[in-house]
Order: sequence, then C-alpha cells, then structure tokens
Amino acid sequence: MSYFRLTGSRHMEKTRLSSKGQVVLPRSIREAKAWHPGQELAVVSTDEGVLLKPLKPFKNTTIDEVAGFLKYKGKPKSLEEMDAAVMAEAKRRK
Repeated sequence: MSYFRLTGSRHMEKTRLSSKGQVVLPRSIREAKAWHPGQELAVVSTDEGVLLKPLKPFKNTTIDEVAGFLKYKGKPKSLEEMDAAVMAEAKRRK
C-alpha cells in the first residue's frame, strides 16, 4: 500500500532514528491524529514498514460491567436540585 493511498496526500514527512532508537513524529502528524505527550501506541511490523496505532486508555467494557458505579445511595434528587447543583459547580469553577 502506498503512502498516497494511506493518507490521500503525496506530501511525505521525514524523521530520523536516534541512537537510542527514538523517532520524533512531525507536529503535523501528531496534530492530525490528536496525539499528545503520553499517548501510548502499538507498534506493528508490516511488509510496508512500521504501523503506529493508538491504544485506548481504558480496556473495552460493557454497560453491565460499569453500571454498578452508577448506583446512588441516598434520598433521590429532584431535577431542580440537580440543576441547582450543576449551576453551583459551574459558578464555583468560573
């Protein structure tokens, strides 16, 4: 697969391998992918070269696995009480 088919562009960025085996990704690539410092990447060797794939920060889960965290123990809140709490927190942060 060619670079053109992967990106839809004929413009190719260049980088260099350091003595420590590090590669700096060009800013335009990082910004296009919304990759920030600390982004974990899977490194896959392919016939064409090396493929970097972003890893998700959390494992895939189902609603059944996380729904237990939604339980509220206490007196139910009214919509008005919830709205007031959201507004109070927004004011506090502002």
